[in-house]
Amino acid sequence: MLELRPCCECCGTDLPPESTAARICSYECTFCAGCAEGVLAGRCPNCGGELVRRPIRPAERLLKHPAGTVRKVKPQGCVAA
Repeated sequence: MLELRPCCECCGTDLPPESTAARICSYECTFCAGCAEGVLAGRCPNCGGELVRRPIRPAERLLKHPAGTVRKVKPQGCVAA
């Protein structure tokens, strides 16, 4: 099950579970659409994998399986992979 991390690792932008702006790689590194499509050019800076839109978990499922709350933000921001 996806962790649904709460923010962009590059800029710290909030990405709530219902956000269509969240992008993830196969390791669930999480970025906002602006960073993913901008400086990262669609590639994860951690693993080099493709960044795709994170699916949205239905609200009723969030009650049993809530989104993650641990914020991971790179202090130096991100650079392309």
